[in-house]
Amino acid sequence: MKKVLVTGADGFIGSHLTEELVRRGYDVRAFVYYNSFNSWGWLEDSPQEIKDRLEIFSGDIRDPNGVREAMKGIDVVYHLAALIAIPFSYHSPDSYVDTNIKGTLNVLQAAKELNTERILVTSTSEVYGTALYTPIDEKHPYQGQSPYSATKIGADRIAESFYRSFDLPLTIVRPFNTYGPRQSARAVIPTIISQLLAGKEEIELGSLTPTRDFNYVMDTVNGFIEIANCDATIGEEINIATQKEISIGELAQEMINQINPNAKIITQDERLRPEKSEVNQLLGSNEKIRSMTNWEPKYDLSQGLSETIEWMKSNINKYKTDVYNI
Repeated sequence: MKKVLVTGADGFIGSHLTEELVRRGYDVRAFVYYNSFNSWGWLEDSPQEIKDRLEIFSGDIRDPNGVREAMKGIDVVYHLAALIAIPFSYHSPDSYVDTNIKGTLNVLQAAKELNTERILVTSTSEVYGTALYTPIDEKHPYQGQSPYSATKIGADRIAESFYRSFDLPLTIVRPFNTYGPRQSARAVIPTIISQLLAGKEEIELGSLTPTRDFNYVMDTVNGFIEIANCDATIGEEINIATQKEISIGELAQEMINQINPNAKIITQDERLRPEKSEVNQLLGSNEKIRSMTNWEPKYDLSQGLSETIEWMKSNINKYKTDVYNI
């Protein structure tokens, strides 16, 4: 069985992916962000039998030496380490350049030097910006509508250059909006659920009209694994999407109906993106991933939201419901 490395293994998607790879029998090294508390992030919540089978590497994706050391002896790299909060990128863009662009470059350079067998670079649907046509396929133009999306575009293009220049065996994996247990408070679904579970009657949100294509986290994880196991995907950019969209207002109402039908939605100015930065529509095409792999989404939105709500009921103490989390 192949030896795999997951960067960003302490994060939302990374922890679920790490656990699933262990369950499937892979030898997994988890790259977690170094801190003096020796915290493994969301992997701390993993079942003990999962943690017992993990090799933990504490480091910083911005440091090329640590990245190279972590990748020694690795066959497959799932590169998920990134800064992803859009509002935070407005006032701290340097950190996004260092983490998202330079961090990806560190992984690619190490893979080139070490002859790594396979690399999956995680992109984001935000690179497309507001849809110019739908469903958004992999040929859609890129639009840097936030410093975050601009750095992800940069990381993707550097990855493409390493494939074209050095024949590096990589795939750019582009999930649309992923949600589920463990998602951070800065994302819209936990923002809504946490306020409802805290008993708030007025749910504070930004713009209600943008639409998104939401993937439940285990569907995203299965997409990554299917892509990694298909050699035909090398050199490709591949969406993971449901090919269904819902507005933020409709999404909020769905969760209100499930938790507290008496709650109302109010728009807060501080939660609004700058007008030209707001991505108004994201609806992804999943034709490519379906044609190249056996991937199929297994969760509809109602089921995924229900699972997320149940998890958050037991973990509401991890969320600050009285502040705007950027």
